Amino acid sequence: MKTMTVGEFKTHFSEVIEQVSAGEKIAVTYGKKKKIIGYFSPDTQQKPKRNLGILEGKATFTFAPEFDVTAEDFLGL
Repeated sequence: MKTMTVGEFKTHFSEVIEQVSAGEKIAVTYGKKKKIIGYFSPDTQQKPKRNLGILEGKATFTFAPEFDVTAEDFLGL
């Protein structure tokens, strides 16, 4: 785990975001005693995969990021 001060964090924010996206955990310190005030770490929660039922292993599907269906559209109202 990498440690940096608040000033370093502000100065190198873009690089910190890239490092966290790559999986690195970073602790941010503050003050003369360099007390840790927070951590930045990658999101470790994974979304569950949808089960395709009888098509599992035979077909795949993906949704475009901008895909959105309202209840009215879905129900044909």
